[in-house]
Amino acid sequence: MFTGIVQAIARVERIIERPGLRSFRLHFPPGFDEGLAIGASVAVDGTCLTVTARPAADRAEFDVMQQSLSLTTLGARQEGDPVNVERAARDGAEIGGHPLSGHVDFMAALAGIRRPENNHVLRIEVPSPWMRYIFGKGYIAVNGASLTVAEAVRERDGSGWFEVWLIPETLRQTTFGSKEVGDALNVEIERSTQVFVDTVRAAIDERLGPLLPLLEEMLARQGRTLDDLARPAALPGS
Repeated sequence: MFTGIVQAIARVERIIERPGLRSFRLHFPPGFDEGLAIGASVAVDGTCLTVTARPAADRAEFDVMQQSLSLTTLGARQEGDPVNVERAARDGAEIGGHPLSGHVDFMAALAGIRRPENNHVLRIEVPSPWMRYIFGKGYIAVNGASLTVAEAVRERDGSGWFEVWLIPETLRQTTFGSKEVGDALNVEIERSTQVFVDTVRAAIDERLGPLLPLLEEMLARQGRTLDDLARPAALPGS
């Protein structure tokens, strides 16, 4: 498990391509890898990876299988690229963000950047059907960083966008300051919200049965969807 508090920025020092597999060697800032053993977990841009070798101080190697390469931005990373890294949480550690599994749900595109004074606002486009799990004031993990959703807009096709506001400290500690419009980002949704929404949707489907198309039609005339009915009244941490 991870907390979503990015601890450092590492560099991709070396990539070895194999059939169905990519091996990464990361170069960490001094001290990040203290006590890091083979078999330990590290979140790399939000993707949980296992240490396979420790070739030198401040360095570790990871193997990434084809499925992870296709579902995350790691398939497009190149030597020299910066990545957010976090060590696995220890028992009793303070959860400064929110609990993360390191299992990326989907990739999203950075659609816009605004820079109000002392702030940095990212607008992120979300493919269908993932917007049903994203709400204003809810938690979201982007490239392994636990962030609070400032605003979220859902379209009727299940897609949409959300915005997050970043303070200078977040920019200093992560790679977000170097991101540009069009860049792909790893997103992990907040699990308790997903469970709540899926449970409500399943209950609606089970109870209404044949009446469900009529309800969907009625909601559509109001500019709403079933996802609006499944919206939590109060999100964790709101």
